[in-house]
Amino acid sequence: MYETQQKRPRALAVALDSGEYDVENSLCELSDLADTAGIDMVLKVVQRKEGADNATFVGKGKLEEIRQLIENEQIDILLFDDELSPVQIRNIEELTGLAPVDRTMLILDIFAMHAKTREGEVQVELAQHRYRLPRLMGAGKAMSRLGGGIGTRGPGESKLESDRRHIQRRIQFLQSDLKKIENHRELTRKNRLKTGIPTVAIVGYTNVGKSTLLNRLTGAQVLVENKLFATLDPTARKLALPDGTTILLVDTVGFVSRLPHHLVKAFQSTLRESAYADLILQVCDVQSDQLPLQLETTKATLDALDIGDTEILTVFNKCDNTECMQRIPAGVQRDKYVAVSAKTGFGLEQLCARIADILRRDYLPIDVVLPFSQGQLETVLRDHGQITSLDYTADGVHITGRCRQEHAHLFAPYQK
Repeated sequence: MYETQQKRPRALAVALDSGEYDVENSLCELSDLADTAGIDMVLKVVQRKEGADNATFVGKGKLEEIRQLIENEQIDILLFDDELSPVQIRNIEELTGLAPVDRTMLILDIFAMHAKTREGEVQVELAQHRYRLPRLMGAGKAMSRLGGGIGTRGPGESKLESDRRHIQRRIQFLQSDLKKIENHRELTRKNRLKTGIPTVAIVGYTNVGKSTLLNRLTGAQVLVENKLFATLDPTARKLALPDGTTILLVDTVGFVSRLPHHLVKAFQSTLRESAYADLILQVCDVQSDQLPLQLETTKATLDALDIGDTEILTVFNKCDNTECMQRIPAGVQRDKYVAVSAKTGFGLEQLCARIADILRRDYLPIDVVLPFSQGQLETVLRDHGQITSLDYTADGVHITGRCRQEHAHLFAPYQK
């Protein structure tokens, strides 16, 4: 990351408006990404065109305009709000004098800045190498100068000048390493299921206050920064609900529109934490001008993760005053959202009550005396339900607690 005392690089952003997505929203997002990486996006150029030029992305004429802007405005970095091919990277550098940094490269760089655990580092490095491998050939001086700056940070920095075969071997090693980490995560997940504690995943657009919400609810000390992708590694904390139920709140990596497929693939196991949850809290920043984009991005990402029929409760965060409440989209059903302020604590009691109500639908209270010959039912309850009390009597094991609805028929014959 650039030191605060140093002058921040000035960037010119280039986007192609082909009608596929909202370019203005995407450029606002790119500006936030640049700021997180320590860059000031001072200018933007939008080329309206049906499709990207295979050789130069925006065409030679537009690149000439960009070259003049670079000279006149003292531009240090040329950002492209899309993913560039090796040929485009080489041609753009030759025609403008600056090695371009595309959207994928910028996001990879931010992920590299924030990777703190072994799992995060492996996932980021794997995504970096998958992105760079096809760009080793034909990227011109853009690849020969690697060794520092945007797009070259992170665990994989020393590998960037290696040949293709060496990087392929590195990818194979990282895939094997990640598989071991994923197996360990799967084991942890199974052990979590055996405790019978419901899991609630906090998901949503990056930098909407997910970690702040987790900290406020559980008293955790998860890093909170006003930066995109400050949280990469899932953080789980226990929370006692008003009805006495204990749940596990899991804070996950934030989403962003058009998240690079290299990262989606590398972070698959991390992102799928939400798919295994009993309930998903979709957190949004109600004060953001990009609220519709946040909702759309989160929905698209969750659809890609195939979460099935897992219930989603939308949490409109940063409702710090009555004006904020008016920004909640009219189309959202009242029973599908809760308005809160993780900063002030407003609405958090209601949120906890709603979580308890939703989870209660999946469980039924039981008060049974299990014969000693039915010890396997106690195991079922321990693995998939919750035991409140357990006493050994002359007639059997007296248990009170809750079981999942699909298991209720197993306990019905033994109800008191």
